[in-house]
Amino acid sequence: MKKLSALVCLATALFIGAQTVRAEEPAQIMLLGTFHFTNPGLDTVKTSVLDVTSDESQQYLQAFSQKMAKDFAPTDVLLECAVGFQGKLNEQYQQYLKGEFTLPVNESYQLGFRVAKAAGGSAVRCFDEQEIHWNAEQLFEQMPTKAPAIQAAFDTLIAEVTAQSNEMHQTLSLAGVLRAMNSEQQYRLNQSIYLLSNEVGAGDNFVGADASASWWHRNFRMYANIQLAASPGKRVLVIAGQGHIAVIKDFLANDTQRKAVSVDHFF
Repeated sequence: MKKLSALVCLATALFIGAQTVRAEEPAQIMLLGTFHFTNPGLDTVKTSVLDVTSDESQQYLQAFSQKMAKDFAPTDVLLECAVGFQGKLNEQYQQYLKGEFTLPVNESYQLGFRVAKAAGGSAVRCFDEQEIHWNAEQLFEQMPTKAPAIQAAFDTLIAEVTAQSNEMHQTLSLAGVLRAMNSEQQYRLNQSIYLLSNEVGAGDNFVGADASASWWHRNFRMYANIQLAASPGKRVLVIAGQGHIAVIKDFLANDTQRKAVSVDHFF
């Protein structure tokens, strides 16, 4: 009997030890860059987005959510909404789990709520930063006179990115658009917009660098919210505008406390 008791104690200790090891594993974070499903037209690049309410898009969103829930099984889904909105988001999510909430045409709901529910009711969390924005007013005021060549190059780049984005939305499926938006090429292209104007005012008032810094400042705060949610043992899906993910992916790549998981094979 004593021998049996000892074996039971040993097995219990091993089980608890295994659970502790698993709990201490670094959080896994998957980043998903999206466009705004209902585009308010606030971004510098103006895009006529495809209709995510079409039968084809809705079927894809449902299949995507099921695949994400099965293969990644997120414990937490982070959404691009203000932290102060968390209480209302919780109410909406609980209603959705009960089948009492119709999903608005917004990526946080169409993707985030769907994935979280398919994963067995995972937590949904707001992680956006609303106090800091891309502060580029002085840049746009001064660039035409202080740096006309850069202004011309900036206008050309924005026109090219806009045309490319519109073509994607007119010719590709929702899966195709998301796949393209989450490519390294598109991430580099997004960051290049800020770097192109970064030198405006160099050696003087640095309006270009300050504008760029304000965008990175906002995204550093957003990443801090991600870090807070991504404690050891968590599997976190982060859904946000592609412009945010283009910057945040670099933070995650250099975060020694967390592990990046590619989203590529889900499209």
